[in-house]
Amino acid sequence: MERLLIKDVLHEGRTRNILIEGKCFKDLDAPAEVADAKVLDATGTAILPALYNTHTHAAMTLLRGYADDMPLQTWLNDYIWPFEARLTPEDIRRGSEIAVREMLESGSVFFNDMYFNVEETIGVVDKAGMRAAIGITVMENHTKAVEEQKKEFVRQWHDPTGGRIQLVMAPHAIYTVGERKLRECAEFARDNGMLLHIHLSETETEVENCVKEHSATPVRYLDRIGFLGPDVIAAHCVHVDDGEAGILAERGVTVSHCPCSNMKLGSGIFPYARLIKAGCRITLGTDGASSGNNLDLREAMKFAALLAKAGGDPELLPAEEVFRWATRSSAEAFGLAAGAIAEGFLADCLLIDLSDIRMQPCHNLVSNFVYAADSRCIKHVLCDGRIVV
Repeated sequence: MERLLIKDVLHEGRTRNILIEGKCFKDLDAPAEVADAKVLDATGTAILPALYNTHTHAAMTLLRGYADDMPLQTWLNDYIWPFEARLTPEDIRRGSEIAVREMLESGSVFFNDMYFNVEETIGVVDKAGMRAAIGITVMENHTKAVEEQKKEFVRQWHDPTGGRIQLVMAPHAIYTVGERKLRECAEFARDNGMLLHIHLSETETEVENCVKEHSATPVRYLDRIGFLGPDVIAAHCVHVDDGEAGILAERGVTVSHCPCSNMKLGSGIFPYARLIKAGCRITLGTDGASSGNNLDLREAMKFAALLAKAGGDPELLPAEEVFRWATRSSAEAFGLAAGAIAEGFLADCLLIDLSDIRMQPCHNLVSNFVYAADSRCIKHVLCDGRIVV
């Protein structure tokens, strides 16, 4: 079994040697010499958990800057969906390559994706050495949504990476997938041990239309048809009331908050206090680069923390909490023993360059990383115990 000794790294206020054995952290207080271990000199760096992006459309890097500054439905109907109809598998491979490189270089070792031609993205993730949850996208009137043809692919699925990739069932939204298909998706996912990934309550228009059509708000509608559960990752959840927050918490739904995309599309302000008070498990996503314009989850942490405080409460969503959303909470949602520097956990981590001017002075490492850093502060990225950047 391969061993890697991260030597002279700052962890929890003091310099240590950290031993990785195979894919996991073995010893957080290792000796300076370990037999048969490769050595990574980490002098002048601090170790932090890597980041986990819980809502993306990776190949949409190809649409970065293509259709900016317009409402969601106009953006989707008039620009995004017509453009996507022309994408080839090769296009999606190249878009995913850009996305994977961007995420890794900004500290994310995992992303939860919802897109098309999944074999292309799987191949890119495998080659890059990172993790992903790859969504089988379901949409009833989209030329590239071919979930029926993918069901046998799911049944025959064998992860080529030895555990870094999982498949997810991804019905796009309640306004693109009807009730019958939503029920089928949930049943198929649960029969095959898959998570479910959906956009939910992103805009006021979505809520208004759902009330007209189903006499219920989106969260209540999905709960009524038996869709919600601890296996659901719900992206956005901007327009939910107190009762809906309670339903999400009670059902164990994971909320993926996408602050940059929500602001840019004018979708609304995430109800921080409401969802936190209800006890919801909240994570962070960037959305696609066509709406958030980058896939930098560290930037999303900063925007989330600042936007939470914009309502007048400077104590709401401190740096440590939003950092937990992007690390441990996100990893837990996907069944990963990761997101923390702890013995027995998967060795996914970042080595932060403390000499970078943005990290000085370092009164609080996490605060600096959330509020002051950028990707230039990241010296190394490790996933599964391997250096990937």
